[in-house]
Amino acid sequence: MKIATWNVNSVRKRTGNLLAWLQKAKPDIVVLQEIKAQEAQFPRLEIEAAGYKVEIVGQKGFNGVALLSLHPVEITARSLPDPAADEPARYVEGRVQTPKGPLTVGGLYLPNGNPIHTDKFAYKIAWMDRLGQRARSLLAREEMFVLGGDYNVCPTDADVFSPAAFADDALCQPQSRQALRALLNLGLTDAVRAFDIEGPQYTYWDYQAGAWQKNNGLRIDHLLLSPQAADRLAAVGIDKEERSQPEPSDHVPVWCALDLA
Repeated sequence: MKIATWNVNSVRKRTGNLLAWLQKAKPDIVVLQEIKAQEAQFPRLEIEAAGYKVEIVGQKGFNGVALLSLHPVEITARSLPDPAADEPARYVEGRVQTPKGPLTVGGLYLPNGNPIHTDKFAYKIAWMDRLGQRARSLLAREEMFVLGGDYNVCPTDADVFSPAAFADDALCQPQSRQALRALLNLGLTDAVRAFDIEGPQYTYWDYQAGAWQKNNGLRIDHLLLSPQAADRLAAVGIDKEERSQPEPSDHVPVWCALDLA
């Protein structure tokens, strides 16, 4: 079973890119971030015509997440625990049945947190704490799960093209990295690093200053697996070619395959 995450940076602008990638990559489950659309604006008919069931947690103009599945899916959450009444659309979670038991997939769009000397950074860290609460709840079930999305955290200096340039950025702050390590220390596995232990494996290239052409990238899109899912991890990939498509997102899809035969 192939599970993917992609920050599409406006699903209405990238509908063609998304549909072409779905046809080519054929993921079983996809979580999308930054769809920048309310439910009525989402290209549901086109995505359903491609065979996917769709769950949308959207809002006007920015943020927004979605879960697409080729399989029957039970939606288990549309926010993290203890949401505020006006909470932005940043989390969706669904559960599918597989030959090896239930699999839960959470899709998240973690707050950016910049500038770091404002409430935005405190909100980011608090949101990560809430994500940790959800991860602990899922771990207690002792089942397979994957938490995929745009985490807006570079785990180490190896995940950013210029650590010096990002020294004051929320993506690389010690508190951000510590919060991500706290998630991993619960027993989760970073799928990409399970296969590619060292070296740059970027998932994001800014639109500015020729970042793509210079390979000035960041690794901020992650798939974190429970022990039960990690035991079945068979392959991972970063579909970098999507960054060179016409009108691309500044992020590319990241996927993992679980052996559920």
